[in-house]
Order: sequence, then structure tokens, then C-alpha cells
Amino acid sequence: MKKRIWGFAFLTTACLALSFEASAASYSPFMELKGATSAPIGHVNFCRKNPSECNVSYRIDRAVKLSKESWAQLIEINGYVNQSIRPVTDKELYRTEELWTYPKSAGDCEDFALLKRRMLIKAGWPATALLITVVKERNGNGHAVLTVRTDRGDLILDNQDPRILPWDKTPYHFVKRQAALQPAQWTAIIDTR
Repeated sequence: MKKRIWGFAFLTTACLALSFEASAASYSPFMELKGATSAPIGHVNFCRKNPSECNVSYRIDRAVKLSKESWAQLIEINGYVNQSIRPVTDKELYRTEELWTYPKSAGDCEDFALLKRRMLIKAGWPATALLITVVKERNGNGHAVLTVRTDRGDLILDNQDPRILPWDKTPYHFVKRQAALQPAQWTAIIDTR
């Protein structure tokens, strides 16, 4: 099993690198940021309940150097959370419109992103490289994903897609994400695609 994951991880990393090289002229592998914007109300309330996770600031903005090992770990954690947590809306689970929390066995999109972020931080990934991100689906609905900032570009971990994709290869319009150095603050994203 481990050999199979490594082989898949290597192949996927090679394809990702080729994808970045092939289309480098037409896009940037890194999101373009516009400046400060409002935080989603769910995140504001999450920070009130979890001040130790939000009332921090970082001095060094670090992205992750993508290697075979880090790629395999990303695949493993993304797959584990996507398979372990049952997708359900906050309305169904908590009888409220918006509640961001760490899921135990069920949750909605931002809960998946929070858990993936927490697990990656516990595995030694820098918090500045793991940013909750708000996007719009093609139908106009809001959705949350986890952006992983790497030396090769911004990658997306999504509970609706098992693949880890470059941000611009997803079907979403990107709106805003956590600020890397101050996770309680948010930054607008310029997405002209």
C-alpha cells in the first residue's frame, strides 16, 4: 500500500510540475491578492470560541517546499478527512445556518478544511501555508476549501473533489482567504479567470 501511494504521489507530482511548466505563460500558479477584506461570520464566531487558534500572528511567511514526502502526506491527510467525515449541512447537523467547528464524524465544507489544516499543522506544516479559502461554485453557492501554499503554487484541498489541484484548475471563482501572517484576518483574491 505504501509503495502504491509513493508511486502515485511521484507520478502526480511529476504531472503537476509539467502542468505548471506547460501553462506558466497563461497564468500564475499563485493567487493574486487584493488587500484586506471582511472575515466570514462563521470564522469570526469560530475565533471567539477558539481564541488560541486565531489570536496569533506570525513573523515569517512560509510556504511549503513540495517534495515526494510532503506530497504523499498531503494526499494521505486529504484522503483520510474526505473519507472519514460525512458531508452534512450545518442546518441539518446543528440547526443553524453557519457554524464552523472541528468535525467528529460529520460536517460541512469549512469543517473539512479546518480539520485538514489542523492535521497538517500537527504534522509539522507551517500554519502560514494553510489558509481557509472562500470560493463561489458555478451555481453561485458559497464553498470553503483549504489552500496549501507551496513553492510550486497554490494547491486546493476540497471535500467535493478527491484530487489536489492547482487553484486555477478548479471550477471555482476565488473570493477571499485567511491572511497568512494573521489567521483571524482575511485577504481578498483577484480571480479574473
